[in-house]
Parts: sequence; C-alpha cells; structure tokens
Amino acid sequence: MTALEIPASTDRTTTPFARALQAGRAVAGYSVAGPVAALVLAMLFFTLESGQFLQGPNLSLILQQVVEVGVLAIGQTLIILTAGIDLSCGAVMAFGMIVMTKLAVLSGVPAIPAVLLGIGAAAAFGLVNGMFVTKIRLPAFIVTLGTFNIAMAIVHIYSNEQTIANPPSLMTFFGRTFSVGGTDITYAVVLMLALYAVAWYALTQTGWGSHVYAAGNNPEAARLSGIRTDRLLISVYVVAGAIYGLAALLLVARTQVGDPNAGQTDNLDSITAVVLGGTSLFGGRGNVIGTLIGALIVGVFRNGLVLMGVSSVYQILITGILVILAVSVDQLRHRKERG
Repeated sequence: MTALEIPASTDRTTTPFARALQAGRAVAGYSVAGPVAALVLAMLFFTLESGQFLQGPNLSLILQQVVEVGVLAIGQTLIILTAGIDLSCGAVMAFGMIVMTKLAVLSGVPAIPAVLLGIGAAAAFGLVNGMFVTKIRLPAFIVTLGTFNIAMAIVHIYSNEQTIANPPSLMTFFGRTFSVGGTDITYAVVLMLALYAVAWYALTQTGWGSHVYAAGNNPEAARLSGIRTDRLLISVYVVAGAIYGLAALLLVARTQVGDPNAGQTDNLDSITAVVLGGTSLFGGRGNVIGTLIGALIVGVFRNGLVLMGVSSVYQILITGILVILAVSVDQLRHRKERG
C-alpha cells in the first residue's frame, strides 16, 4: 500500500491525514546541500576576484537587492510544489503596488487600509488563477501567461502610465535601516526572512503544507486519500497572490514610488530562484529554504559580476546557463526516480 492510499485501519497513526502529513514532512526535508554548495563556491570565487565582495556594505546591498524577488519566490515555490507555475507574479506585484500607492497618494486612503487593499487585489488575482486551474482545468502556464498580460494592462490603465511619487511614510517603513556591526540592514530584509520562516513552518509542520506536497507529488492519490485537491490548489494560489502583495509593499519601500513598469521580468527571476534552490518543476519535491538560497545565488552572481565589470548582457547569459543546468539536474533526478 502506498503512502497516500486509504488504509483499512482506523488507527490515528494510519489515517490518510497522518500519512499525508508524514509524506509531506519527508519530502520537505529535500536536500539543500547542492544549492548551499553552489552559493559557497560562488562567494569564494567572487571574494578572490574582488576585495569589495565580502565587505559588510556590499553583502547588505546583495540582501536588499534580492528582497523583492526573494519574497515573490516564496509564492512561486508554493505553486511549483503543486506542479504548477506562475508567470503572472511580477505583474500582479506591480498591480498591488499601483493599487496601494494610488489609493494612498491620490485618493486619500490611510496607508494601512491602502496596503491591505493592495495585498487583497493581488490575492484576488491569485484566486482567479486558482479558479481557472481547478474549475476549467487549464494548464497553469497558460492561465498565468494570460493573467500576466491582463495584470500588466490594468497596471498601465489604472496608473495612466504615471509613476506615483511620495507615498506615505508608513508605506516606506521597510526601506529604513538599522545597524548590525556597523553595517546598515533594511527592515525589508527582516520581513523577508520572517516570511521564509513562516512559509517553512507552514510547509513542514502543518497538515496544509503536507497536503501541498502530496498533491504535487501525486494529485490523484492525494484526492483518493481524502484531500480536497481543488480547494487546496485555490488556497495555494490565493496565498501566493497575497505574498506578491507583500512583495509590492517591499518594492514601494525600496523605490519610494509606485512604478507601473516594475516587475516585468521578476516572474522569470522568481522561477530562477526556485529552480536553483532545488525545487522540482514536476511538483512535490523541494524546500522553501532552498528557494532563499537560490535567490541569494542569483543576487551573488549579479553583484559579483558587476564588481568584476562584466556587462549586464553576460549577467543575463550566465543566469540563463545556471537555470538550464539546474533544470537538467532536476530532469535527470526525476527520470531516475521514475525508474
């Protein structure tokens, strides 16, 4: 009998829920040794190439630069764990950012309600994505490609192509800094790490997280074990959308404006972070901590190449090569597991 089959016994330790919980925790422990090794090697290389790399201000800069994509990648991880993918995340983030800044600056809505409405608007896009994926059974790739274009169009229409400046100070709080050992760290970095901690806990220590892994690993077996897979998938897309809304807030805090052109390539960057972190594109395997490491790998490479004076074109080239290598490893591992 497989881990997700409904057992004959009614003993508490052999219920479908308990089995799904155990299975989820097992795959949540998916090794991050590879991504960690890649990060360490990259840091060693750039340390040897540039004396500035390991200096506190530069490391702080790397963390600040990965905050936006790092938070987007949390939501992207949740969706990829269910064997889906979200191409709309950057555009949804931009939409949430324009909603919250325009409401606060041009409509006079207090900062906190404006932020909550921006996060809610992003979550609403997640709900739309989830409904199309579960109710109409469209591939996530097609649905989110469509909502990417819709969100970008709405951003430009709603903003009138105008950058919204001077958001209230509450919206820019996470752009402020505090000192650690003489190095300034933004509160946005703290929030990003806190979100990763919450995501790790949700995925590894709760029944919801175990069901996410189970549905991604074998959706039919998960359904037969009693997991309401459609409701689960919708919840994943909604939660991911809300996370994109939080990324929007952090982007406002960093840039101090609501920019309708923001986030256009962040969808690809978030997927890059997830893949480099070891999460399988086939679903059911991965760890959100690996995603954080993957985001740091991207940040380290881009920062190190800038310090070396490498053109931005080659930075994109190298990032693309890293993604292909990571996906190739994932494909080979998947084939080996299938026999």
